[in-house]
Amino acid sequence: MNILLWHVHGSWTTSFVHGKHRYLVPATPDRGPYGLGRARTYTWPESAAEVSPEQLRTAEVDLVILQRPEELDLATEWLGRRPGRDLPAIYVEHNTPKDGAVPNSRHPMADRDDLLIAHVTAFNELFWDTGATRTTVVDHGIVPPAVAYTGELDRLAVVINEPVRRWRVTGTDLLPRFAEIAPLDVFGMKVAGLAAHLGLPADRLTSHDDVPQHRMHAELAKRRAYLHLCRWTSLGLSLIEAMTMGMPVVALATTEAVAAVPPGAGALATRVDTLLEAAGRFVAEPDRARRAGAEARAAAQERYGLDRFLADWDRLLEEEVCG
Repeated sequence: MNILLWHVHGSWTTSFVHGKHRYLVPATPDRGPYGLGRARTYTWPESAAEVSPEQLRTAEVDLVILQRPEELDLATEWLGRRPGRDLPAIYVEHNTPKDGAVPNSRHPMADRDDLLIAHVTAFNELFWDTGATRTTVVDHGIVPPAVAYTGELDRLAVVINEPVRRWRVTGTDLLPRFAEIAPLDVFGMKVAGLAAHLGLPADRLTSHDDVPQHRMHAELAKRRAYLHLCRWTSLGLSLIEAMTMGMPVVALATTEAVAAVPPGAGALATRVDTLLEAAGRFVAEPDRARRAGAEARAAAQERYGLDRFLADWDRLLEEEVCG
């Protein structure tokens, strides 16, 4: 199939474009939010091809993947065809509702009969009110990292994008408490200057801003444990990647993390003190950390493998295109 989709969520898109189809990714001269084109910090296959808005007018497109409400009108303008009416469309919902109306949050694509909403977690499907619109869940799958856990550094790793802006959503306010247990390495977008913002000395928190994925994985694997302190996000793929590498996990028991992290894979709790104690044990006991990481790896491989993810998507695409 020829599938049109925008480059919005780099990790998810990286997995999606590893399928057997041809992926048309809009690119504009300014490389803005609606024309990022191919990824620069992730490895994508050649089957993901950049196309301009002008090229889309005559492009052969079998299905449109929508990920933001405004893409529906944008796709209509650029294609000259209406997704959902003139060609099949699937809206991928990556996020938990953040409109302040939970648990009564109405999805922007609610009560439609012209598309399908595919949630990336069952938690998201539960919490969004989509009315009469058809929904399904396709669990995440990841391209396996090329490195394995060593844990030789008695430091804790965190991956957060925009930790200052998102703050309590991503648990940024909790980082100073964990920095008392061990030095933190924070990877992600717009993490520069985070130590100063939190009032932490530079030796307790080191920022690694927008590091290419393969380099980030190599660095994560050296840290003793992975911190996942998100209060209200969907399910960070970096968490699954860390587990797949064999990292033990210290995570808040919120949203889909409850289903993703089994008890033996580390520590899962809503009491921060419990997580602080677990982080301290992993830092002090490398063998304990290694055993928990092995369980994390087995769980992630079983549930979030790339082959399963692509097979689930292929079935869904065929149902929507072929009926």
